[in-house]
Amino acid sequence: MLNTSVSRAVLGLVLALAIAPTRAADNAAVKEKAEVCSGCHGENGISQTENIPSLAGQLDQYIQWQLVFFRAGARKNEQMQPIVEQLTNEDIRDLGGYFASLTPFKGPKDDNPELSEKGKQAAAGRRCASCHTDTFAGTKAVARIAGQREEYLVKALHDYKSGARSGGAQAAMADVAYPLSDEEITALAHYLAHL
Repeated sequence: MLNTSVSRAVLGLVLALAIAPTRAADNAAVKEKAEVCSGCHGENGISQTENIPSLAGQLDQYIQWQLVFFRAGARKNEQMQPIVEQLTNEDIRDLGGYFASLTPFKGPKDDNPELSEKGKQAAAGRRCASCHTDTFAGTKAVARIAGQREEYLVKALHDYKSGARSGGAQAAMADVAYPLSDEEITALAHYLAHL
């Protein structure tokens, strides 16, 4: 559990980011800053690396919040920590706008419709659309999960289930993920990745 000072710091940063206007983030400096991200998250925000999420088309507020959580230490990742420690609030706003402006990845052709049908049933049973929307494109600070890398979705669901992932909607996602079986997680990830 986060200590009170970290919680206050995260809350303060989140409020500062939420109040600040979002910019188109199309200038050369922002694109240069985003180049650092492409090393893992891929060119134009489309990941080619296992267990690394695509950022293209991800929601502006969602990206901003996740960067704040990483920077404050509420969410941990060895590769992300040294990068986010150097980001200013303005950088975070710009990166959120930049990645949100990119065309999201369209999932690959479904090679296992039967598994997708099981995943669709799992999504309906867990009411995933109530937060992520009917198209799973997300809204505001809720992640776009449609077309996301399949193995990343599996990892994220397992991390929420085990409590290894914190920051943001951890409590809500833990409640959703905890009762999922490994088979349901696999099916759900497959379904969402192929949308």
